[in-house]
Amino acid sequence: MERAVTPTSQGRLALIEGARRAVLGGGPPARESAVESWIARSWRRCLAAGHRPDERLGFDMVAAQARRRVLDANQPLLQAARPVLDRLARALASTRYFAILTDHQGIVIDAHGPIDRSDRRADLITRVGVDLSERAVGTTAIGAALGELQPVWLHRGEHFFNDTSAYSCAGAPLFGPDGRCVGMLDLTGIDAAERPELKHLVAQSARTIENALTLARPHRLLLRLNWPGRSLGGDDDGLLCLDADGWITGSNHVARQMAPPLAPGGAPVHCTELFAQPWEILFDQARGSAGERPTEVPLWSGLRLQALALLPGRETAAAAPRVPLREAEIAMIREAVAQARGNVQQAAQVLGISRATIYRKLASR
Repeated sequence: MERAVTPTSQGRLALIEGARRAVLGGGPPARESAVESWIARSWRRCLAAGHRPDERLGFDMVAAQARRRVLDANQPLLQAARPVLDRLARALASTRYFAILTDHQGIVIDAHGPIDRSDRRADLITRVGVDLSERAVGTTAIGAALGELQPVWLHRGEHFFNDTSAYSCAGAPLFGPDGRCVGMLDLTGIDAAERPELKHLVAQSARTIENALTLARPHRLLLRLNWPGRSLGGDDDGLLCLDADGWITGSNHVARQMAPPLAPGGAPVHCTELFAQPWEILFDQARGSAGERPTEVPLWSGLRLQALALLPGRETAAAAPRVPLREAEIAMIREAVAQARGNVQQAAQVLGISRATIYRKLASR
């Protein structure tokens, strides 16, 4: 059974409490270093807005009409995130954490995972339409990810209000194909053990959502980019969508880091502003016999990138790593057992095989 508080975590909570006294109660300033500087800044913003940690929170919903507008405006994000939220629900099934998706203002638009609806603290923050921005509920991973525009982790007392001190949260911003922040992904636990590794999981999951948003943009050519020596075909690739004339119609966050001329929300950019070669070559490579084989392309900075040029309809096949049939079979069995919470007999019934077959297949791994 998981222990929510260990001797190590008790020490961590004591450090957080010391930092709270330093910032919120006028205690010794040296203790402030026990928390990230952006947490202390958020606490001070809450104080400047006239809030006190012991205020009661209402976890207010936006008006029904505004809620409909938010959901309508975020349909592309909801569609891109749904498969990722489903996978996160499986990954988090044996923990006391669940996933929350918000728009760029911090308004909840979806929630998945092992949510205990009988726990009011869980039910309040997972309702579609509840405002979880810093303005509404103080320092949280949601407000922090949207404000800092980077993955974050907060544990219990690092939240500003006492009413949110039971939560532990990892959050990551979500960037759309034009580079603007469109929302954030949050993993929250209640009275749960500290799991800072969830910061990596939420950041990785955010990249998958961003890539799905980028691939949904209209395009005539997709470029998968990475540095020489790195394999292409995964979520770590930079993605560029081009129209028939070589103009960039969308890009993911990784591509914008590789190619600085791609400013968020900036003027349209032609791919020749990035690559020091004729843009037609990219289309020729996708159509020619070299299709699905990466080549190197020069940047104007003198650096070089690997590029895999793909025509519409071939992006998914190229992106998916080829898994041997035996490995795929083992993975399917493991997933069925996990979904059955370790009940091998139930998993065998779902798969239509015997328990003995499951044991044999897993033992031969």
